[in-house]
Amino acid sequence: MSRPVPPQVIPRPATWRPGDPAPWGDVPESRRTGIGLDRVLDALELVGQRGPVPGGVGSDRVLGPAILVNESNAPVVRHVNAGVLAVMWEEQGETRLVLTRRSSAMRTHKGEISFPGGRLDGEEDPAAAALREAHEEVALDPALVELVGWIHPVLTMVSGSLIMPVLATVATRPHLVASPHEVERAFDVSLAELADPEIFHEERWSIAGRVIPGTADNSFAVWFFEVAGEMIWGATARMIHELLSIVLTGDSGR
Repeated sequence: MSRPVPPQVIPRPATWRPGDPAPWGDVPESRRTGIGLDRVLDALELVGQRGPVPGGVGSDRVLGPAILVNESNAPVVRHVNAGVLAVMWEEQGETRLVLTRRSSAMRTHKGEISFPGGRLDGEEDPAAAALREAHEEVALDPALVELVGWIHPVLTMVSGSLIMPVLATVATRPHLVASPHEVERAFDVSLAELADPEIFHEERWSIAGRVIPGTADNSFAVWFFEVAGEMIWGATARMIHELLSIVLTGDSGR
């Protein structure tokens, strides 16, 4: 990589291989910058992902149906059990996103980059959980947040959580205060920074016992973004990949 980034545990299998370039790599730079909020919202509208999360959304766009395959090859159905909040605002003509680096003291996903969010509590829906957790993790005032859309659920490879990403906007740059027990750093990046093909790479992974429908070798894409002195990968990178694909290529991958 081009520069050191904080360490994370990346369970890269020995059989991994390089993947494809960024799907937006051929998009002219003039289209990869100047990404205002109106453009993001219009793109979400075109793919039917603006507005409340519809009922029945429960599959992972990369790993196929929301199932894992256990040792007996019996399908284990996964239901959405966590929500995250992708908070956006516009600054100097560019849409920016809030991200966090999880505490290295956390039990799972320690030191990883994520959107604010967490597990559903009781009968909460994903949006309510995401708003509550964002307030707890970075002191984001829910009253300042407007929910505007969604992207497809993502199944984490380590903990097996099925996460519902909820898209939201705030009028201006939010004042964030990281909760030290959960978050080591709260920061933001622009979609234009994330859309730079030079900071992206794809790997193809295969994991013993995991069946990936529609593939010949049971491999799946794992995406990485190296930006703002951090390495974004895993579930969060897959959420960002879908959002960028919608905005830059008009394709949510479904």
